[in-house]
Amino acid sequence: MAVGAVFAGTFGLIFGSFLNVVAHRLPRGESLLRPRSRCPECETQIRSRDNVPVLSWLLLRGRCRDCGARISRQYPLVEAGTALLCALVVLVKGWEPEALLGVVLVLLLVPITLIDLEYRIIPNKLTLLGAVVGLALVALMFPDDLVEHLIAAAAAGGFFLIAALIYPAGMGMGDVKLAAVLGIYLGRAVAPALFAALIAGSVVGAVMIARHGPAARKQGIPFGPWLAFGGIVGLLAGDQMVDWYLDSFT
Repeated sequence: MAVGAVFAGTFGLIFGSFLNVVAHRLPRGESLLRPRSRCPECETQIRSRDNVPVLSWLLLRGRCRDCGARISRQYPLVEAGTALLCALVVLVKGWEPEALLGVVLVLLLVPITLIDLEYRIIPNKLTLLGAVVGLALVALMFPDDLVEHLIAAAAAGGFFLIAALIYPAGMGMGDVKLAAVLGIYLGRAVAPALFAALIAGSVVGAVMIARHGPAARKQGIPFGPWLAFGGIVGLLAGDQMVDWYLDSFT
């Protein structure tokens, strides 16, 4: 188990570097592969030795080797966070097919969170890719559970679609699609995932109103990050939460 978690964490650390690229370039319509990463200030191509996840940032003290410009802390934090989440998935799920499905979901939610925080959008390219890959993995690894996951996707997406139609200013279609994608990956565990997302989003909204008064109601907050948070909760503890809820009535 520990070896598997280390392997998953290392994979997440390396792939987290690419997710930073996705979050930066995809909303701008730029290629994810070319050109190679460059300093945003002096536009010098980053050397391979300066592109080692987390370590290079620490050794360079968060600055470009050539011009000394600051490099955002987002890069090492995303890399380390992705590594931690991937390792947690394996620790919770074991070295099992469920872990692969979970790691893929983590790799999807990280760039969605970053993009929605900065641009207030959830790209269709990411949700479509996530849906296709998720359905393929469920169909291949858990064919007997495919119907359950499809029902969960329809129920989660339908619930948020109703919310978007009733209150379009507070819920976007990107959120609807992301909720459906969560259903594909989580199956029945999507229920506590959505509950956690709604609670987290409500708490943040209440804090904003308490700090800024009624004017805060006009300040929209992206809901994608909270759906991503709920997705992680559902991934790591959703099945246990559902079992606890059902057992309380038996």
